[in-house]
Amino acid sequence: MKRVRCPKCDNYIIFDETQYEPGQVLGFICPECGKQFRIRINVSKLRNLQRDEHPDENANENGVGSIVVIENVFHYKQVIPLHFGENVIGRYMKGSGINCPIETNDPSIDMTHCMINVSRDKHGKLKYVLRDGPSNTGTFVGDELLGDKERRVIENGTLFTIGATSIILKTAEDKDD
Repeated sequence: MKRVRCPKCDNYIIFDETQYEPGQVLGFICPECGKQFRIRINVSKLRNLQRDEHPDENANENGVGSIVVIENVFHYKQVIPLHFGENVIGRYMKGSGINCPIETNDPSIDMTHCMINVSRDKHGKLKYVLRDGPSNTGTFVGDELLGDKERRVIENGTLFTIGATSIILKTAEDKDD
């Protein structure tokens, strides 16, 4: 089963993609707002960024690492690649401009909930620093709430929580080691 998002109200419509051929165009009418729209099967710009078929293979895709959004009642498992610099993590909203969007219906995730800054330390190793957005519900590392403007260095396998969503950091392996 696949989900498609209404371009007007962001409501999800679920359909069985196995009934259609790749490249086929489907028409939908949103039951929430009545918007009529079309999609082409197997064409999604956002899904290309969040490949979850082989998360371990994609974690080192661009040499920096990724975050793995754990599946829960609000969304499916997602793997979101990171890049050097500021990675703004938050709820996907059309036109928001964030670079690590999470497709979710979780109302407790802000559009710009937290950030992971990826850089190199003085020894040339990758360094990951997490900080809250600031957000309405906070960012938790383990069971500790990050304070305002508090930054926390995180490592491979660190579990952090935003809203009702848990995320695991998957770092890239330095080729220099």
